[in-house]
Order: sequence, then C-alpha cells, then structure tokens
Amino acid sequence: MTGTFEELVGSDEPVLIDFSAEWCKPCRKIDAMLNQLAEELDEDITIMKIDVDKNTALRKKYKIDAVPTLILFQNSKQLWRHTGLISVPEVVRAVNKAL
Repeated sequence: MTGTFEELVGSDEPVLIDFSAEWCKPCRKIDAMLNQLAEELDEDITIMKIDVDKNTALRKKYKIDAVPTLILFQNSKQLWRHTGLISVPEVVRAVNKAL
C-alpha cells in the first residue's frame, strides 16, 4: 500500500502499526511474530512497522513513551493499543474484538 501515513491509517482497511526501535530487544521479538500475525489475520489487515527514532513526529503525535507499542487504526481512529510484549493469539483476539 502506498501513500502517506495519514492516508494509510485513515483508510477503511484496518492497519496495525508496530512502533519500535532498532535498539529495543523486545521489539525484535515482536518483529519475529509479525509474519505469523499476518498469516493468522490473513489479508484482513495491513501490518506496518515504524521506527520511533526515525519518526519522532509520529512518536510525539501518538504519545509513544515506550516500545514496542502496537496500535490498530481504522478510519483514523485508534481501535486498540498495547505497549510491551504480547503473544500472537492475544493480538489476534484483540484485533478481532476491535473490528
């Protein structure tokens, strides 16, 4: 999917954003589960990774105080948010409940 971040989160399609940082060890664990998460959720959702150190404006706008932080957006609204490690089944349940 192409376009700006605002266009992406403003679309009808749900988008799960992984706000993370290269230096963050728990973020690497989240990285490993994102592929599995994409398979579990099939094509119902777009998953995107944002490096908070390279995107400070987004970090400030969405008040990302700790990483990893996962936020589910649809139509420019935050439907769900989680900071810290979380399992794939927990994310799948939360996303399905939010949608």
